[in-house]
Order: sequence, then structure tokens, then C-alpha cells
Amino acid sequence: MKNKKNWETWSDEELYSFQEEFIAWYEKEKRNLPWRVNLDPYRIWISEIMLQQTRVDTVIEYYYRFMEWFPTIKDLAEAPDDRLLKAWEGLGYYSRARNLKVAAQQIMTDFDGQMPETIDEIRQLKGIGPYTAGAIGSIAFQIPEPAIDGNVMRVVSRLFEISDDIAKPSSRKVFEAAMYKIIDQHRPGDFNQAMMDLGSSICTPTSPKCEECPIQSYCLSYKNNTMTNYPIKTKKLKPKDIYYIGGIIENKQQEFLLQQRNTKGLLANMWLFPIEEVSKERFEFLKKTGVKEEKQLSLDFEESLLVAEENPEIFDQYTHVVWQKRILGEVTHIFSHLKWHILVFYGRKIGETITDENQAWATKDEFSNYVFPKPQQKMVELYKEEFGTTE
Repeated sequence: MKNKKNWETWSDEELYSFQEEFIAWYEKEKRNLPWRVNLDPYRIWISEIMLQQTRVDTVIEYYYRFMEWFPTIKDLAEAPDDRLLKAWEGLGYYSRARNLKVAAQQIMTDFDGQMPETIDEIRQLKGIGPYTAGAIGSIAFQIPEPAIDGNVMRVVSRLFEISDDIAKPSSRKVFEAAMYKIIDQHRPGDFNQAMMDLGSSICTPTSPKCEECPIQSYCLSYKNNTMTNYPIKTKKLKPKDIYYIGGIIENKQQEFLLQQRNTKGLLANMWLFPIEEVSKERFEFLKKTGVKEEKQLSLDFEESLLVAEENPEIFDQYTHVVWQKRILGEVTHIFSHLKWHILVFYGRKIGETITDENQAWATKDEFSNYVFPKPQQKMVELYKEEFGTTE
């Protein structure tokens, strides 16, 4: 008994009571979510991928649109890349969307267009790890496989006072062992979803609502008043700061210059106003000298021509642009490992508007035809604030 883990000390009667009470709570309190309408594995799969690193409230609108545009696995497998990324626009972590399409193609070629029904086969699909496989397998096919994410590890760590660091991959085996012990063998999908709901609504990272918890009588950390000690988690590394200048360049036809990103890497194939990486020193200098008091450019393009001679180039590669001397503002955006700082300028293109093959000129009305990441959307908002447009 001495060497047993806390979850191994439960009797069969205690385990049964725990499962019964927990499932009863879930049936009464479960959230009404669109992907819970039925047990279609495709719907469950799409929702679980969308929910990674994203709040439920944010996902719902995207989920409805995605299912409307790609109602079947076949539709997803055949989706044009631009259309797929447009459906995902704003959700971030765009590799998730690309992996979905690759996995859909795998299903079409390797599984006759049907979602595989075993955990091992589900794990073969691109972009699906242990958590997503557990969610699909348990909810759609009633396989008693745990779906362990941050919410579940928090609940389980408090339930059994588990001191293993949840930030370490090696700790997963500990939480798997606990979950395999307590998961309801007959209703594993409901059990996993109950864990998700409990972690998101009651057993929260700070100020857990223990008085409302349906399993408080089983919880060791509640019994010992150690809830805030769990889970154990080392701090993430601070994202690396990257500095850019960004240019919103407009021509006489009221079109804006857009630059397509490379086919690989961060924000692959997406469209932004031109940006150029600079040193922190250059960034701070331009920020300091681009004072807000400077008058904005005249709306008359002919007047813009008159100041071209005395107007310095901000971007080396974009010539014949008359730049407004003061900045529009600063945009920041945090990726998982990087923090972008973009100092945004507005300029008028005079003369010819020839572009490279990875560039395009587009009016504001045509922006919806392009896939914009969050930094680009924030730069568009700066432009709207500056020039008083609500389009």
C-alpha cells in the first residue's frame, strides 16, 4: 500500500461512485456546443483541432463556417489552399489547417474516405497526437482512451495531488496511468468531455470554484487545502522579440500593395502589407522620430508629388513612395515563440506600380479575397483609425 500511487488506492466501489456522480453532473451541466450535436467523428475531429490553443467562444463561429464550406472529409481533401486558409483566417497556428487537409487526403486514399476507428490508425493521420486521438476515439467510437490536455492534467493533479511537472513530456505517462484507472469504461467520451468542462469552468488555473465541484469529496487537494499548489508547471520561455517596419502603400487608384509570404515557414502563403525586419535600435529610432504631431499627407496625390524630393525612403526596396513622416502606430502580435513588433508607416506610390509575382495591388473591397493573418488585420485597423474609414 505504501508504494501505491494515490489513484491506485481507490476501491472498486469508490471508483464506481466517482464515475457515477461525475457523469450525472456532466449530463446536467454539459455545455451546449455545436460539435456535440451528434457523434460524427469528422465534426469531433475538426472541433478538437480548432480548440487547440483557442477559446471555445472564439471557435464556435469558425466551426460553423468551416463545416458549411467543407461539410465532408472529401470536400476538405479537395479544398483549394487559399479557400482553406480563408476559413481559418484569424484562428492562428495555420499549420493546423494545412495538416487537416493532408489528413483528409490520407483518409480518402488509405481509409476509403471513412475516419479510421482505432486509436493506432487515428494516430497515423497528420496533425493528430495523443490528445486528439483520445478525444475522437472516446467520443465517436466509445474507446476507453483518455484525452489529456492542460485542463485534464490540472484536474487530475489536484484530484490526486500529483507533483509531476505538467510542462515536461515525461510527465504524461503519470497522468495517463491515472486517467486509465478512473475513466468510465462504458461512457469514455462523456467522461473525457466532463473532464474538459470541469477544467474550463470550475477547476480553473486560479481561484478554482471548489464549492461547486461535483467531485470535491474525492479530491485530495481539496481535503488538504492545497488546490493552489497544483498543477506543478515550469514557466514558459519568454517569446523572442522581433522588430519590423511595415508600410501601408497606396497608389492613385486607391489600391494597396500586398506581399505574399514564402511557401514555407511562419504565415506561409499569407498576405501582408510589406514588412522589413530591422534592429531594435533602428526600430526605436524611427519610433522616436516618427512623432505624432507631424501633419498627415494630403489626400491629393498631386500634392504628394511636391514633397517627393525631400521625403526619405523608409524601405530600401520600395522606391518612388512618398512617406508620411509620422507613424500610424505600432502593432504587436505574439506567436508561440516569437513576439512581433511592427512600426507602421503610410505612404503614397507615385509613378509606375509594377510588382513582383509575389505581390499584388488590391482595393479595400478586394481584401476579402486574400488570406490575412492577425498582424495584417491589426495594420488594416490602424489605417482605418487614421483615415476615418469604417469599411
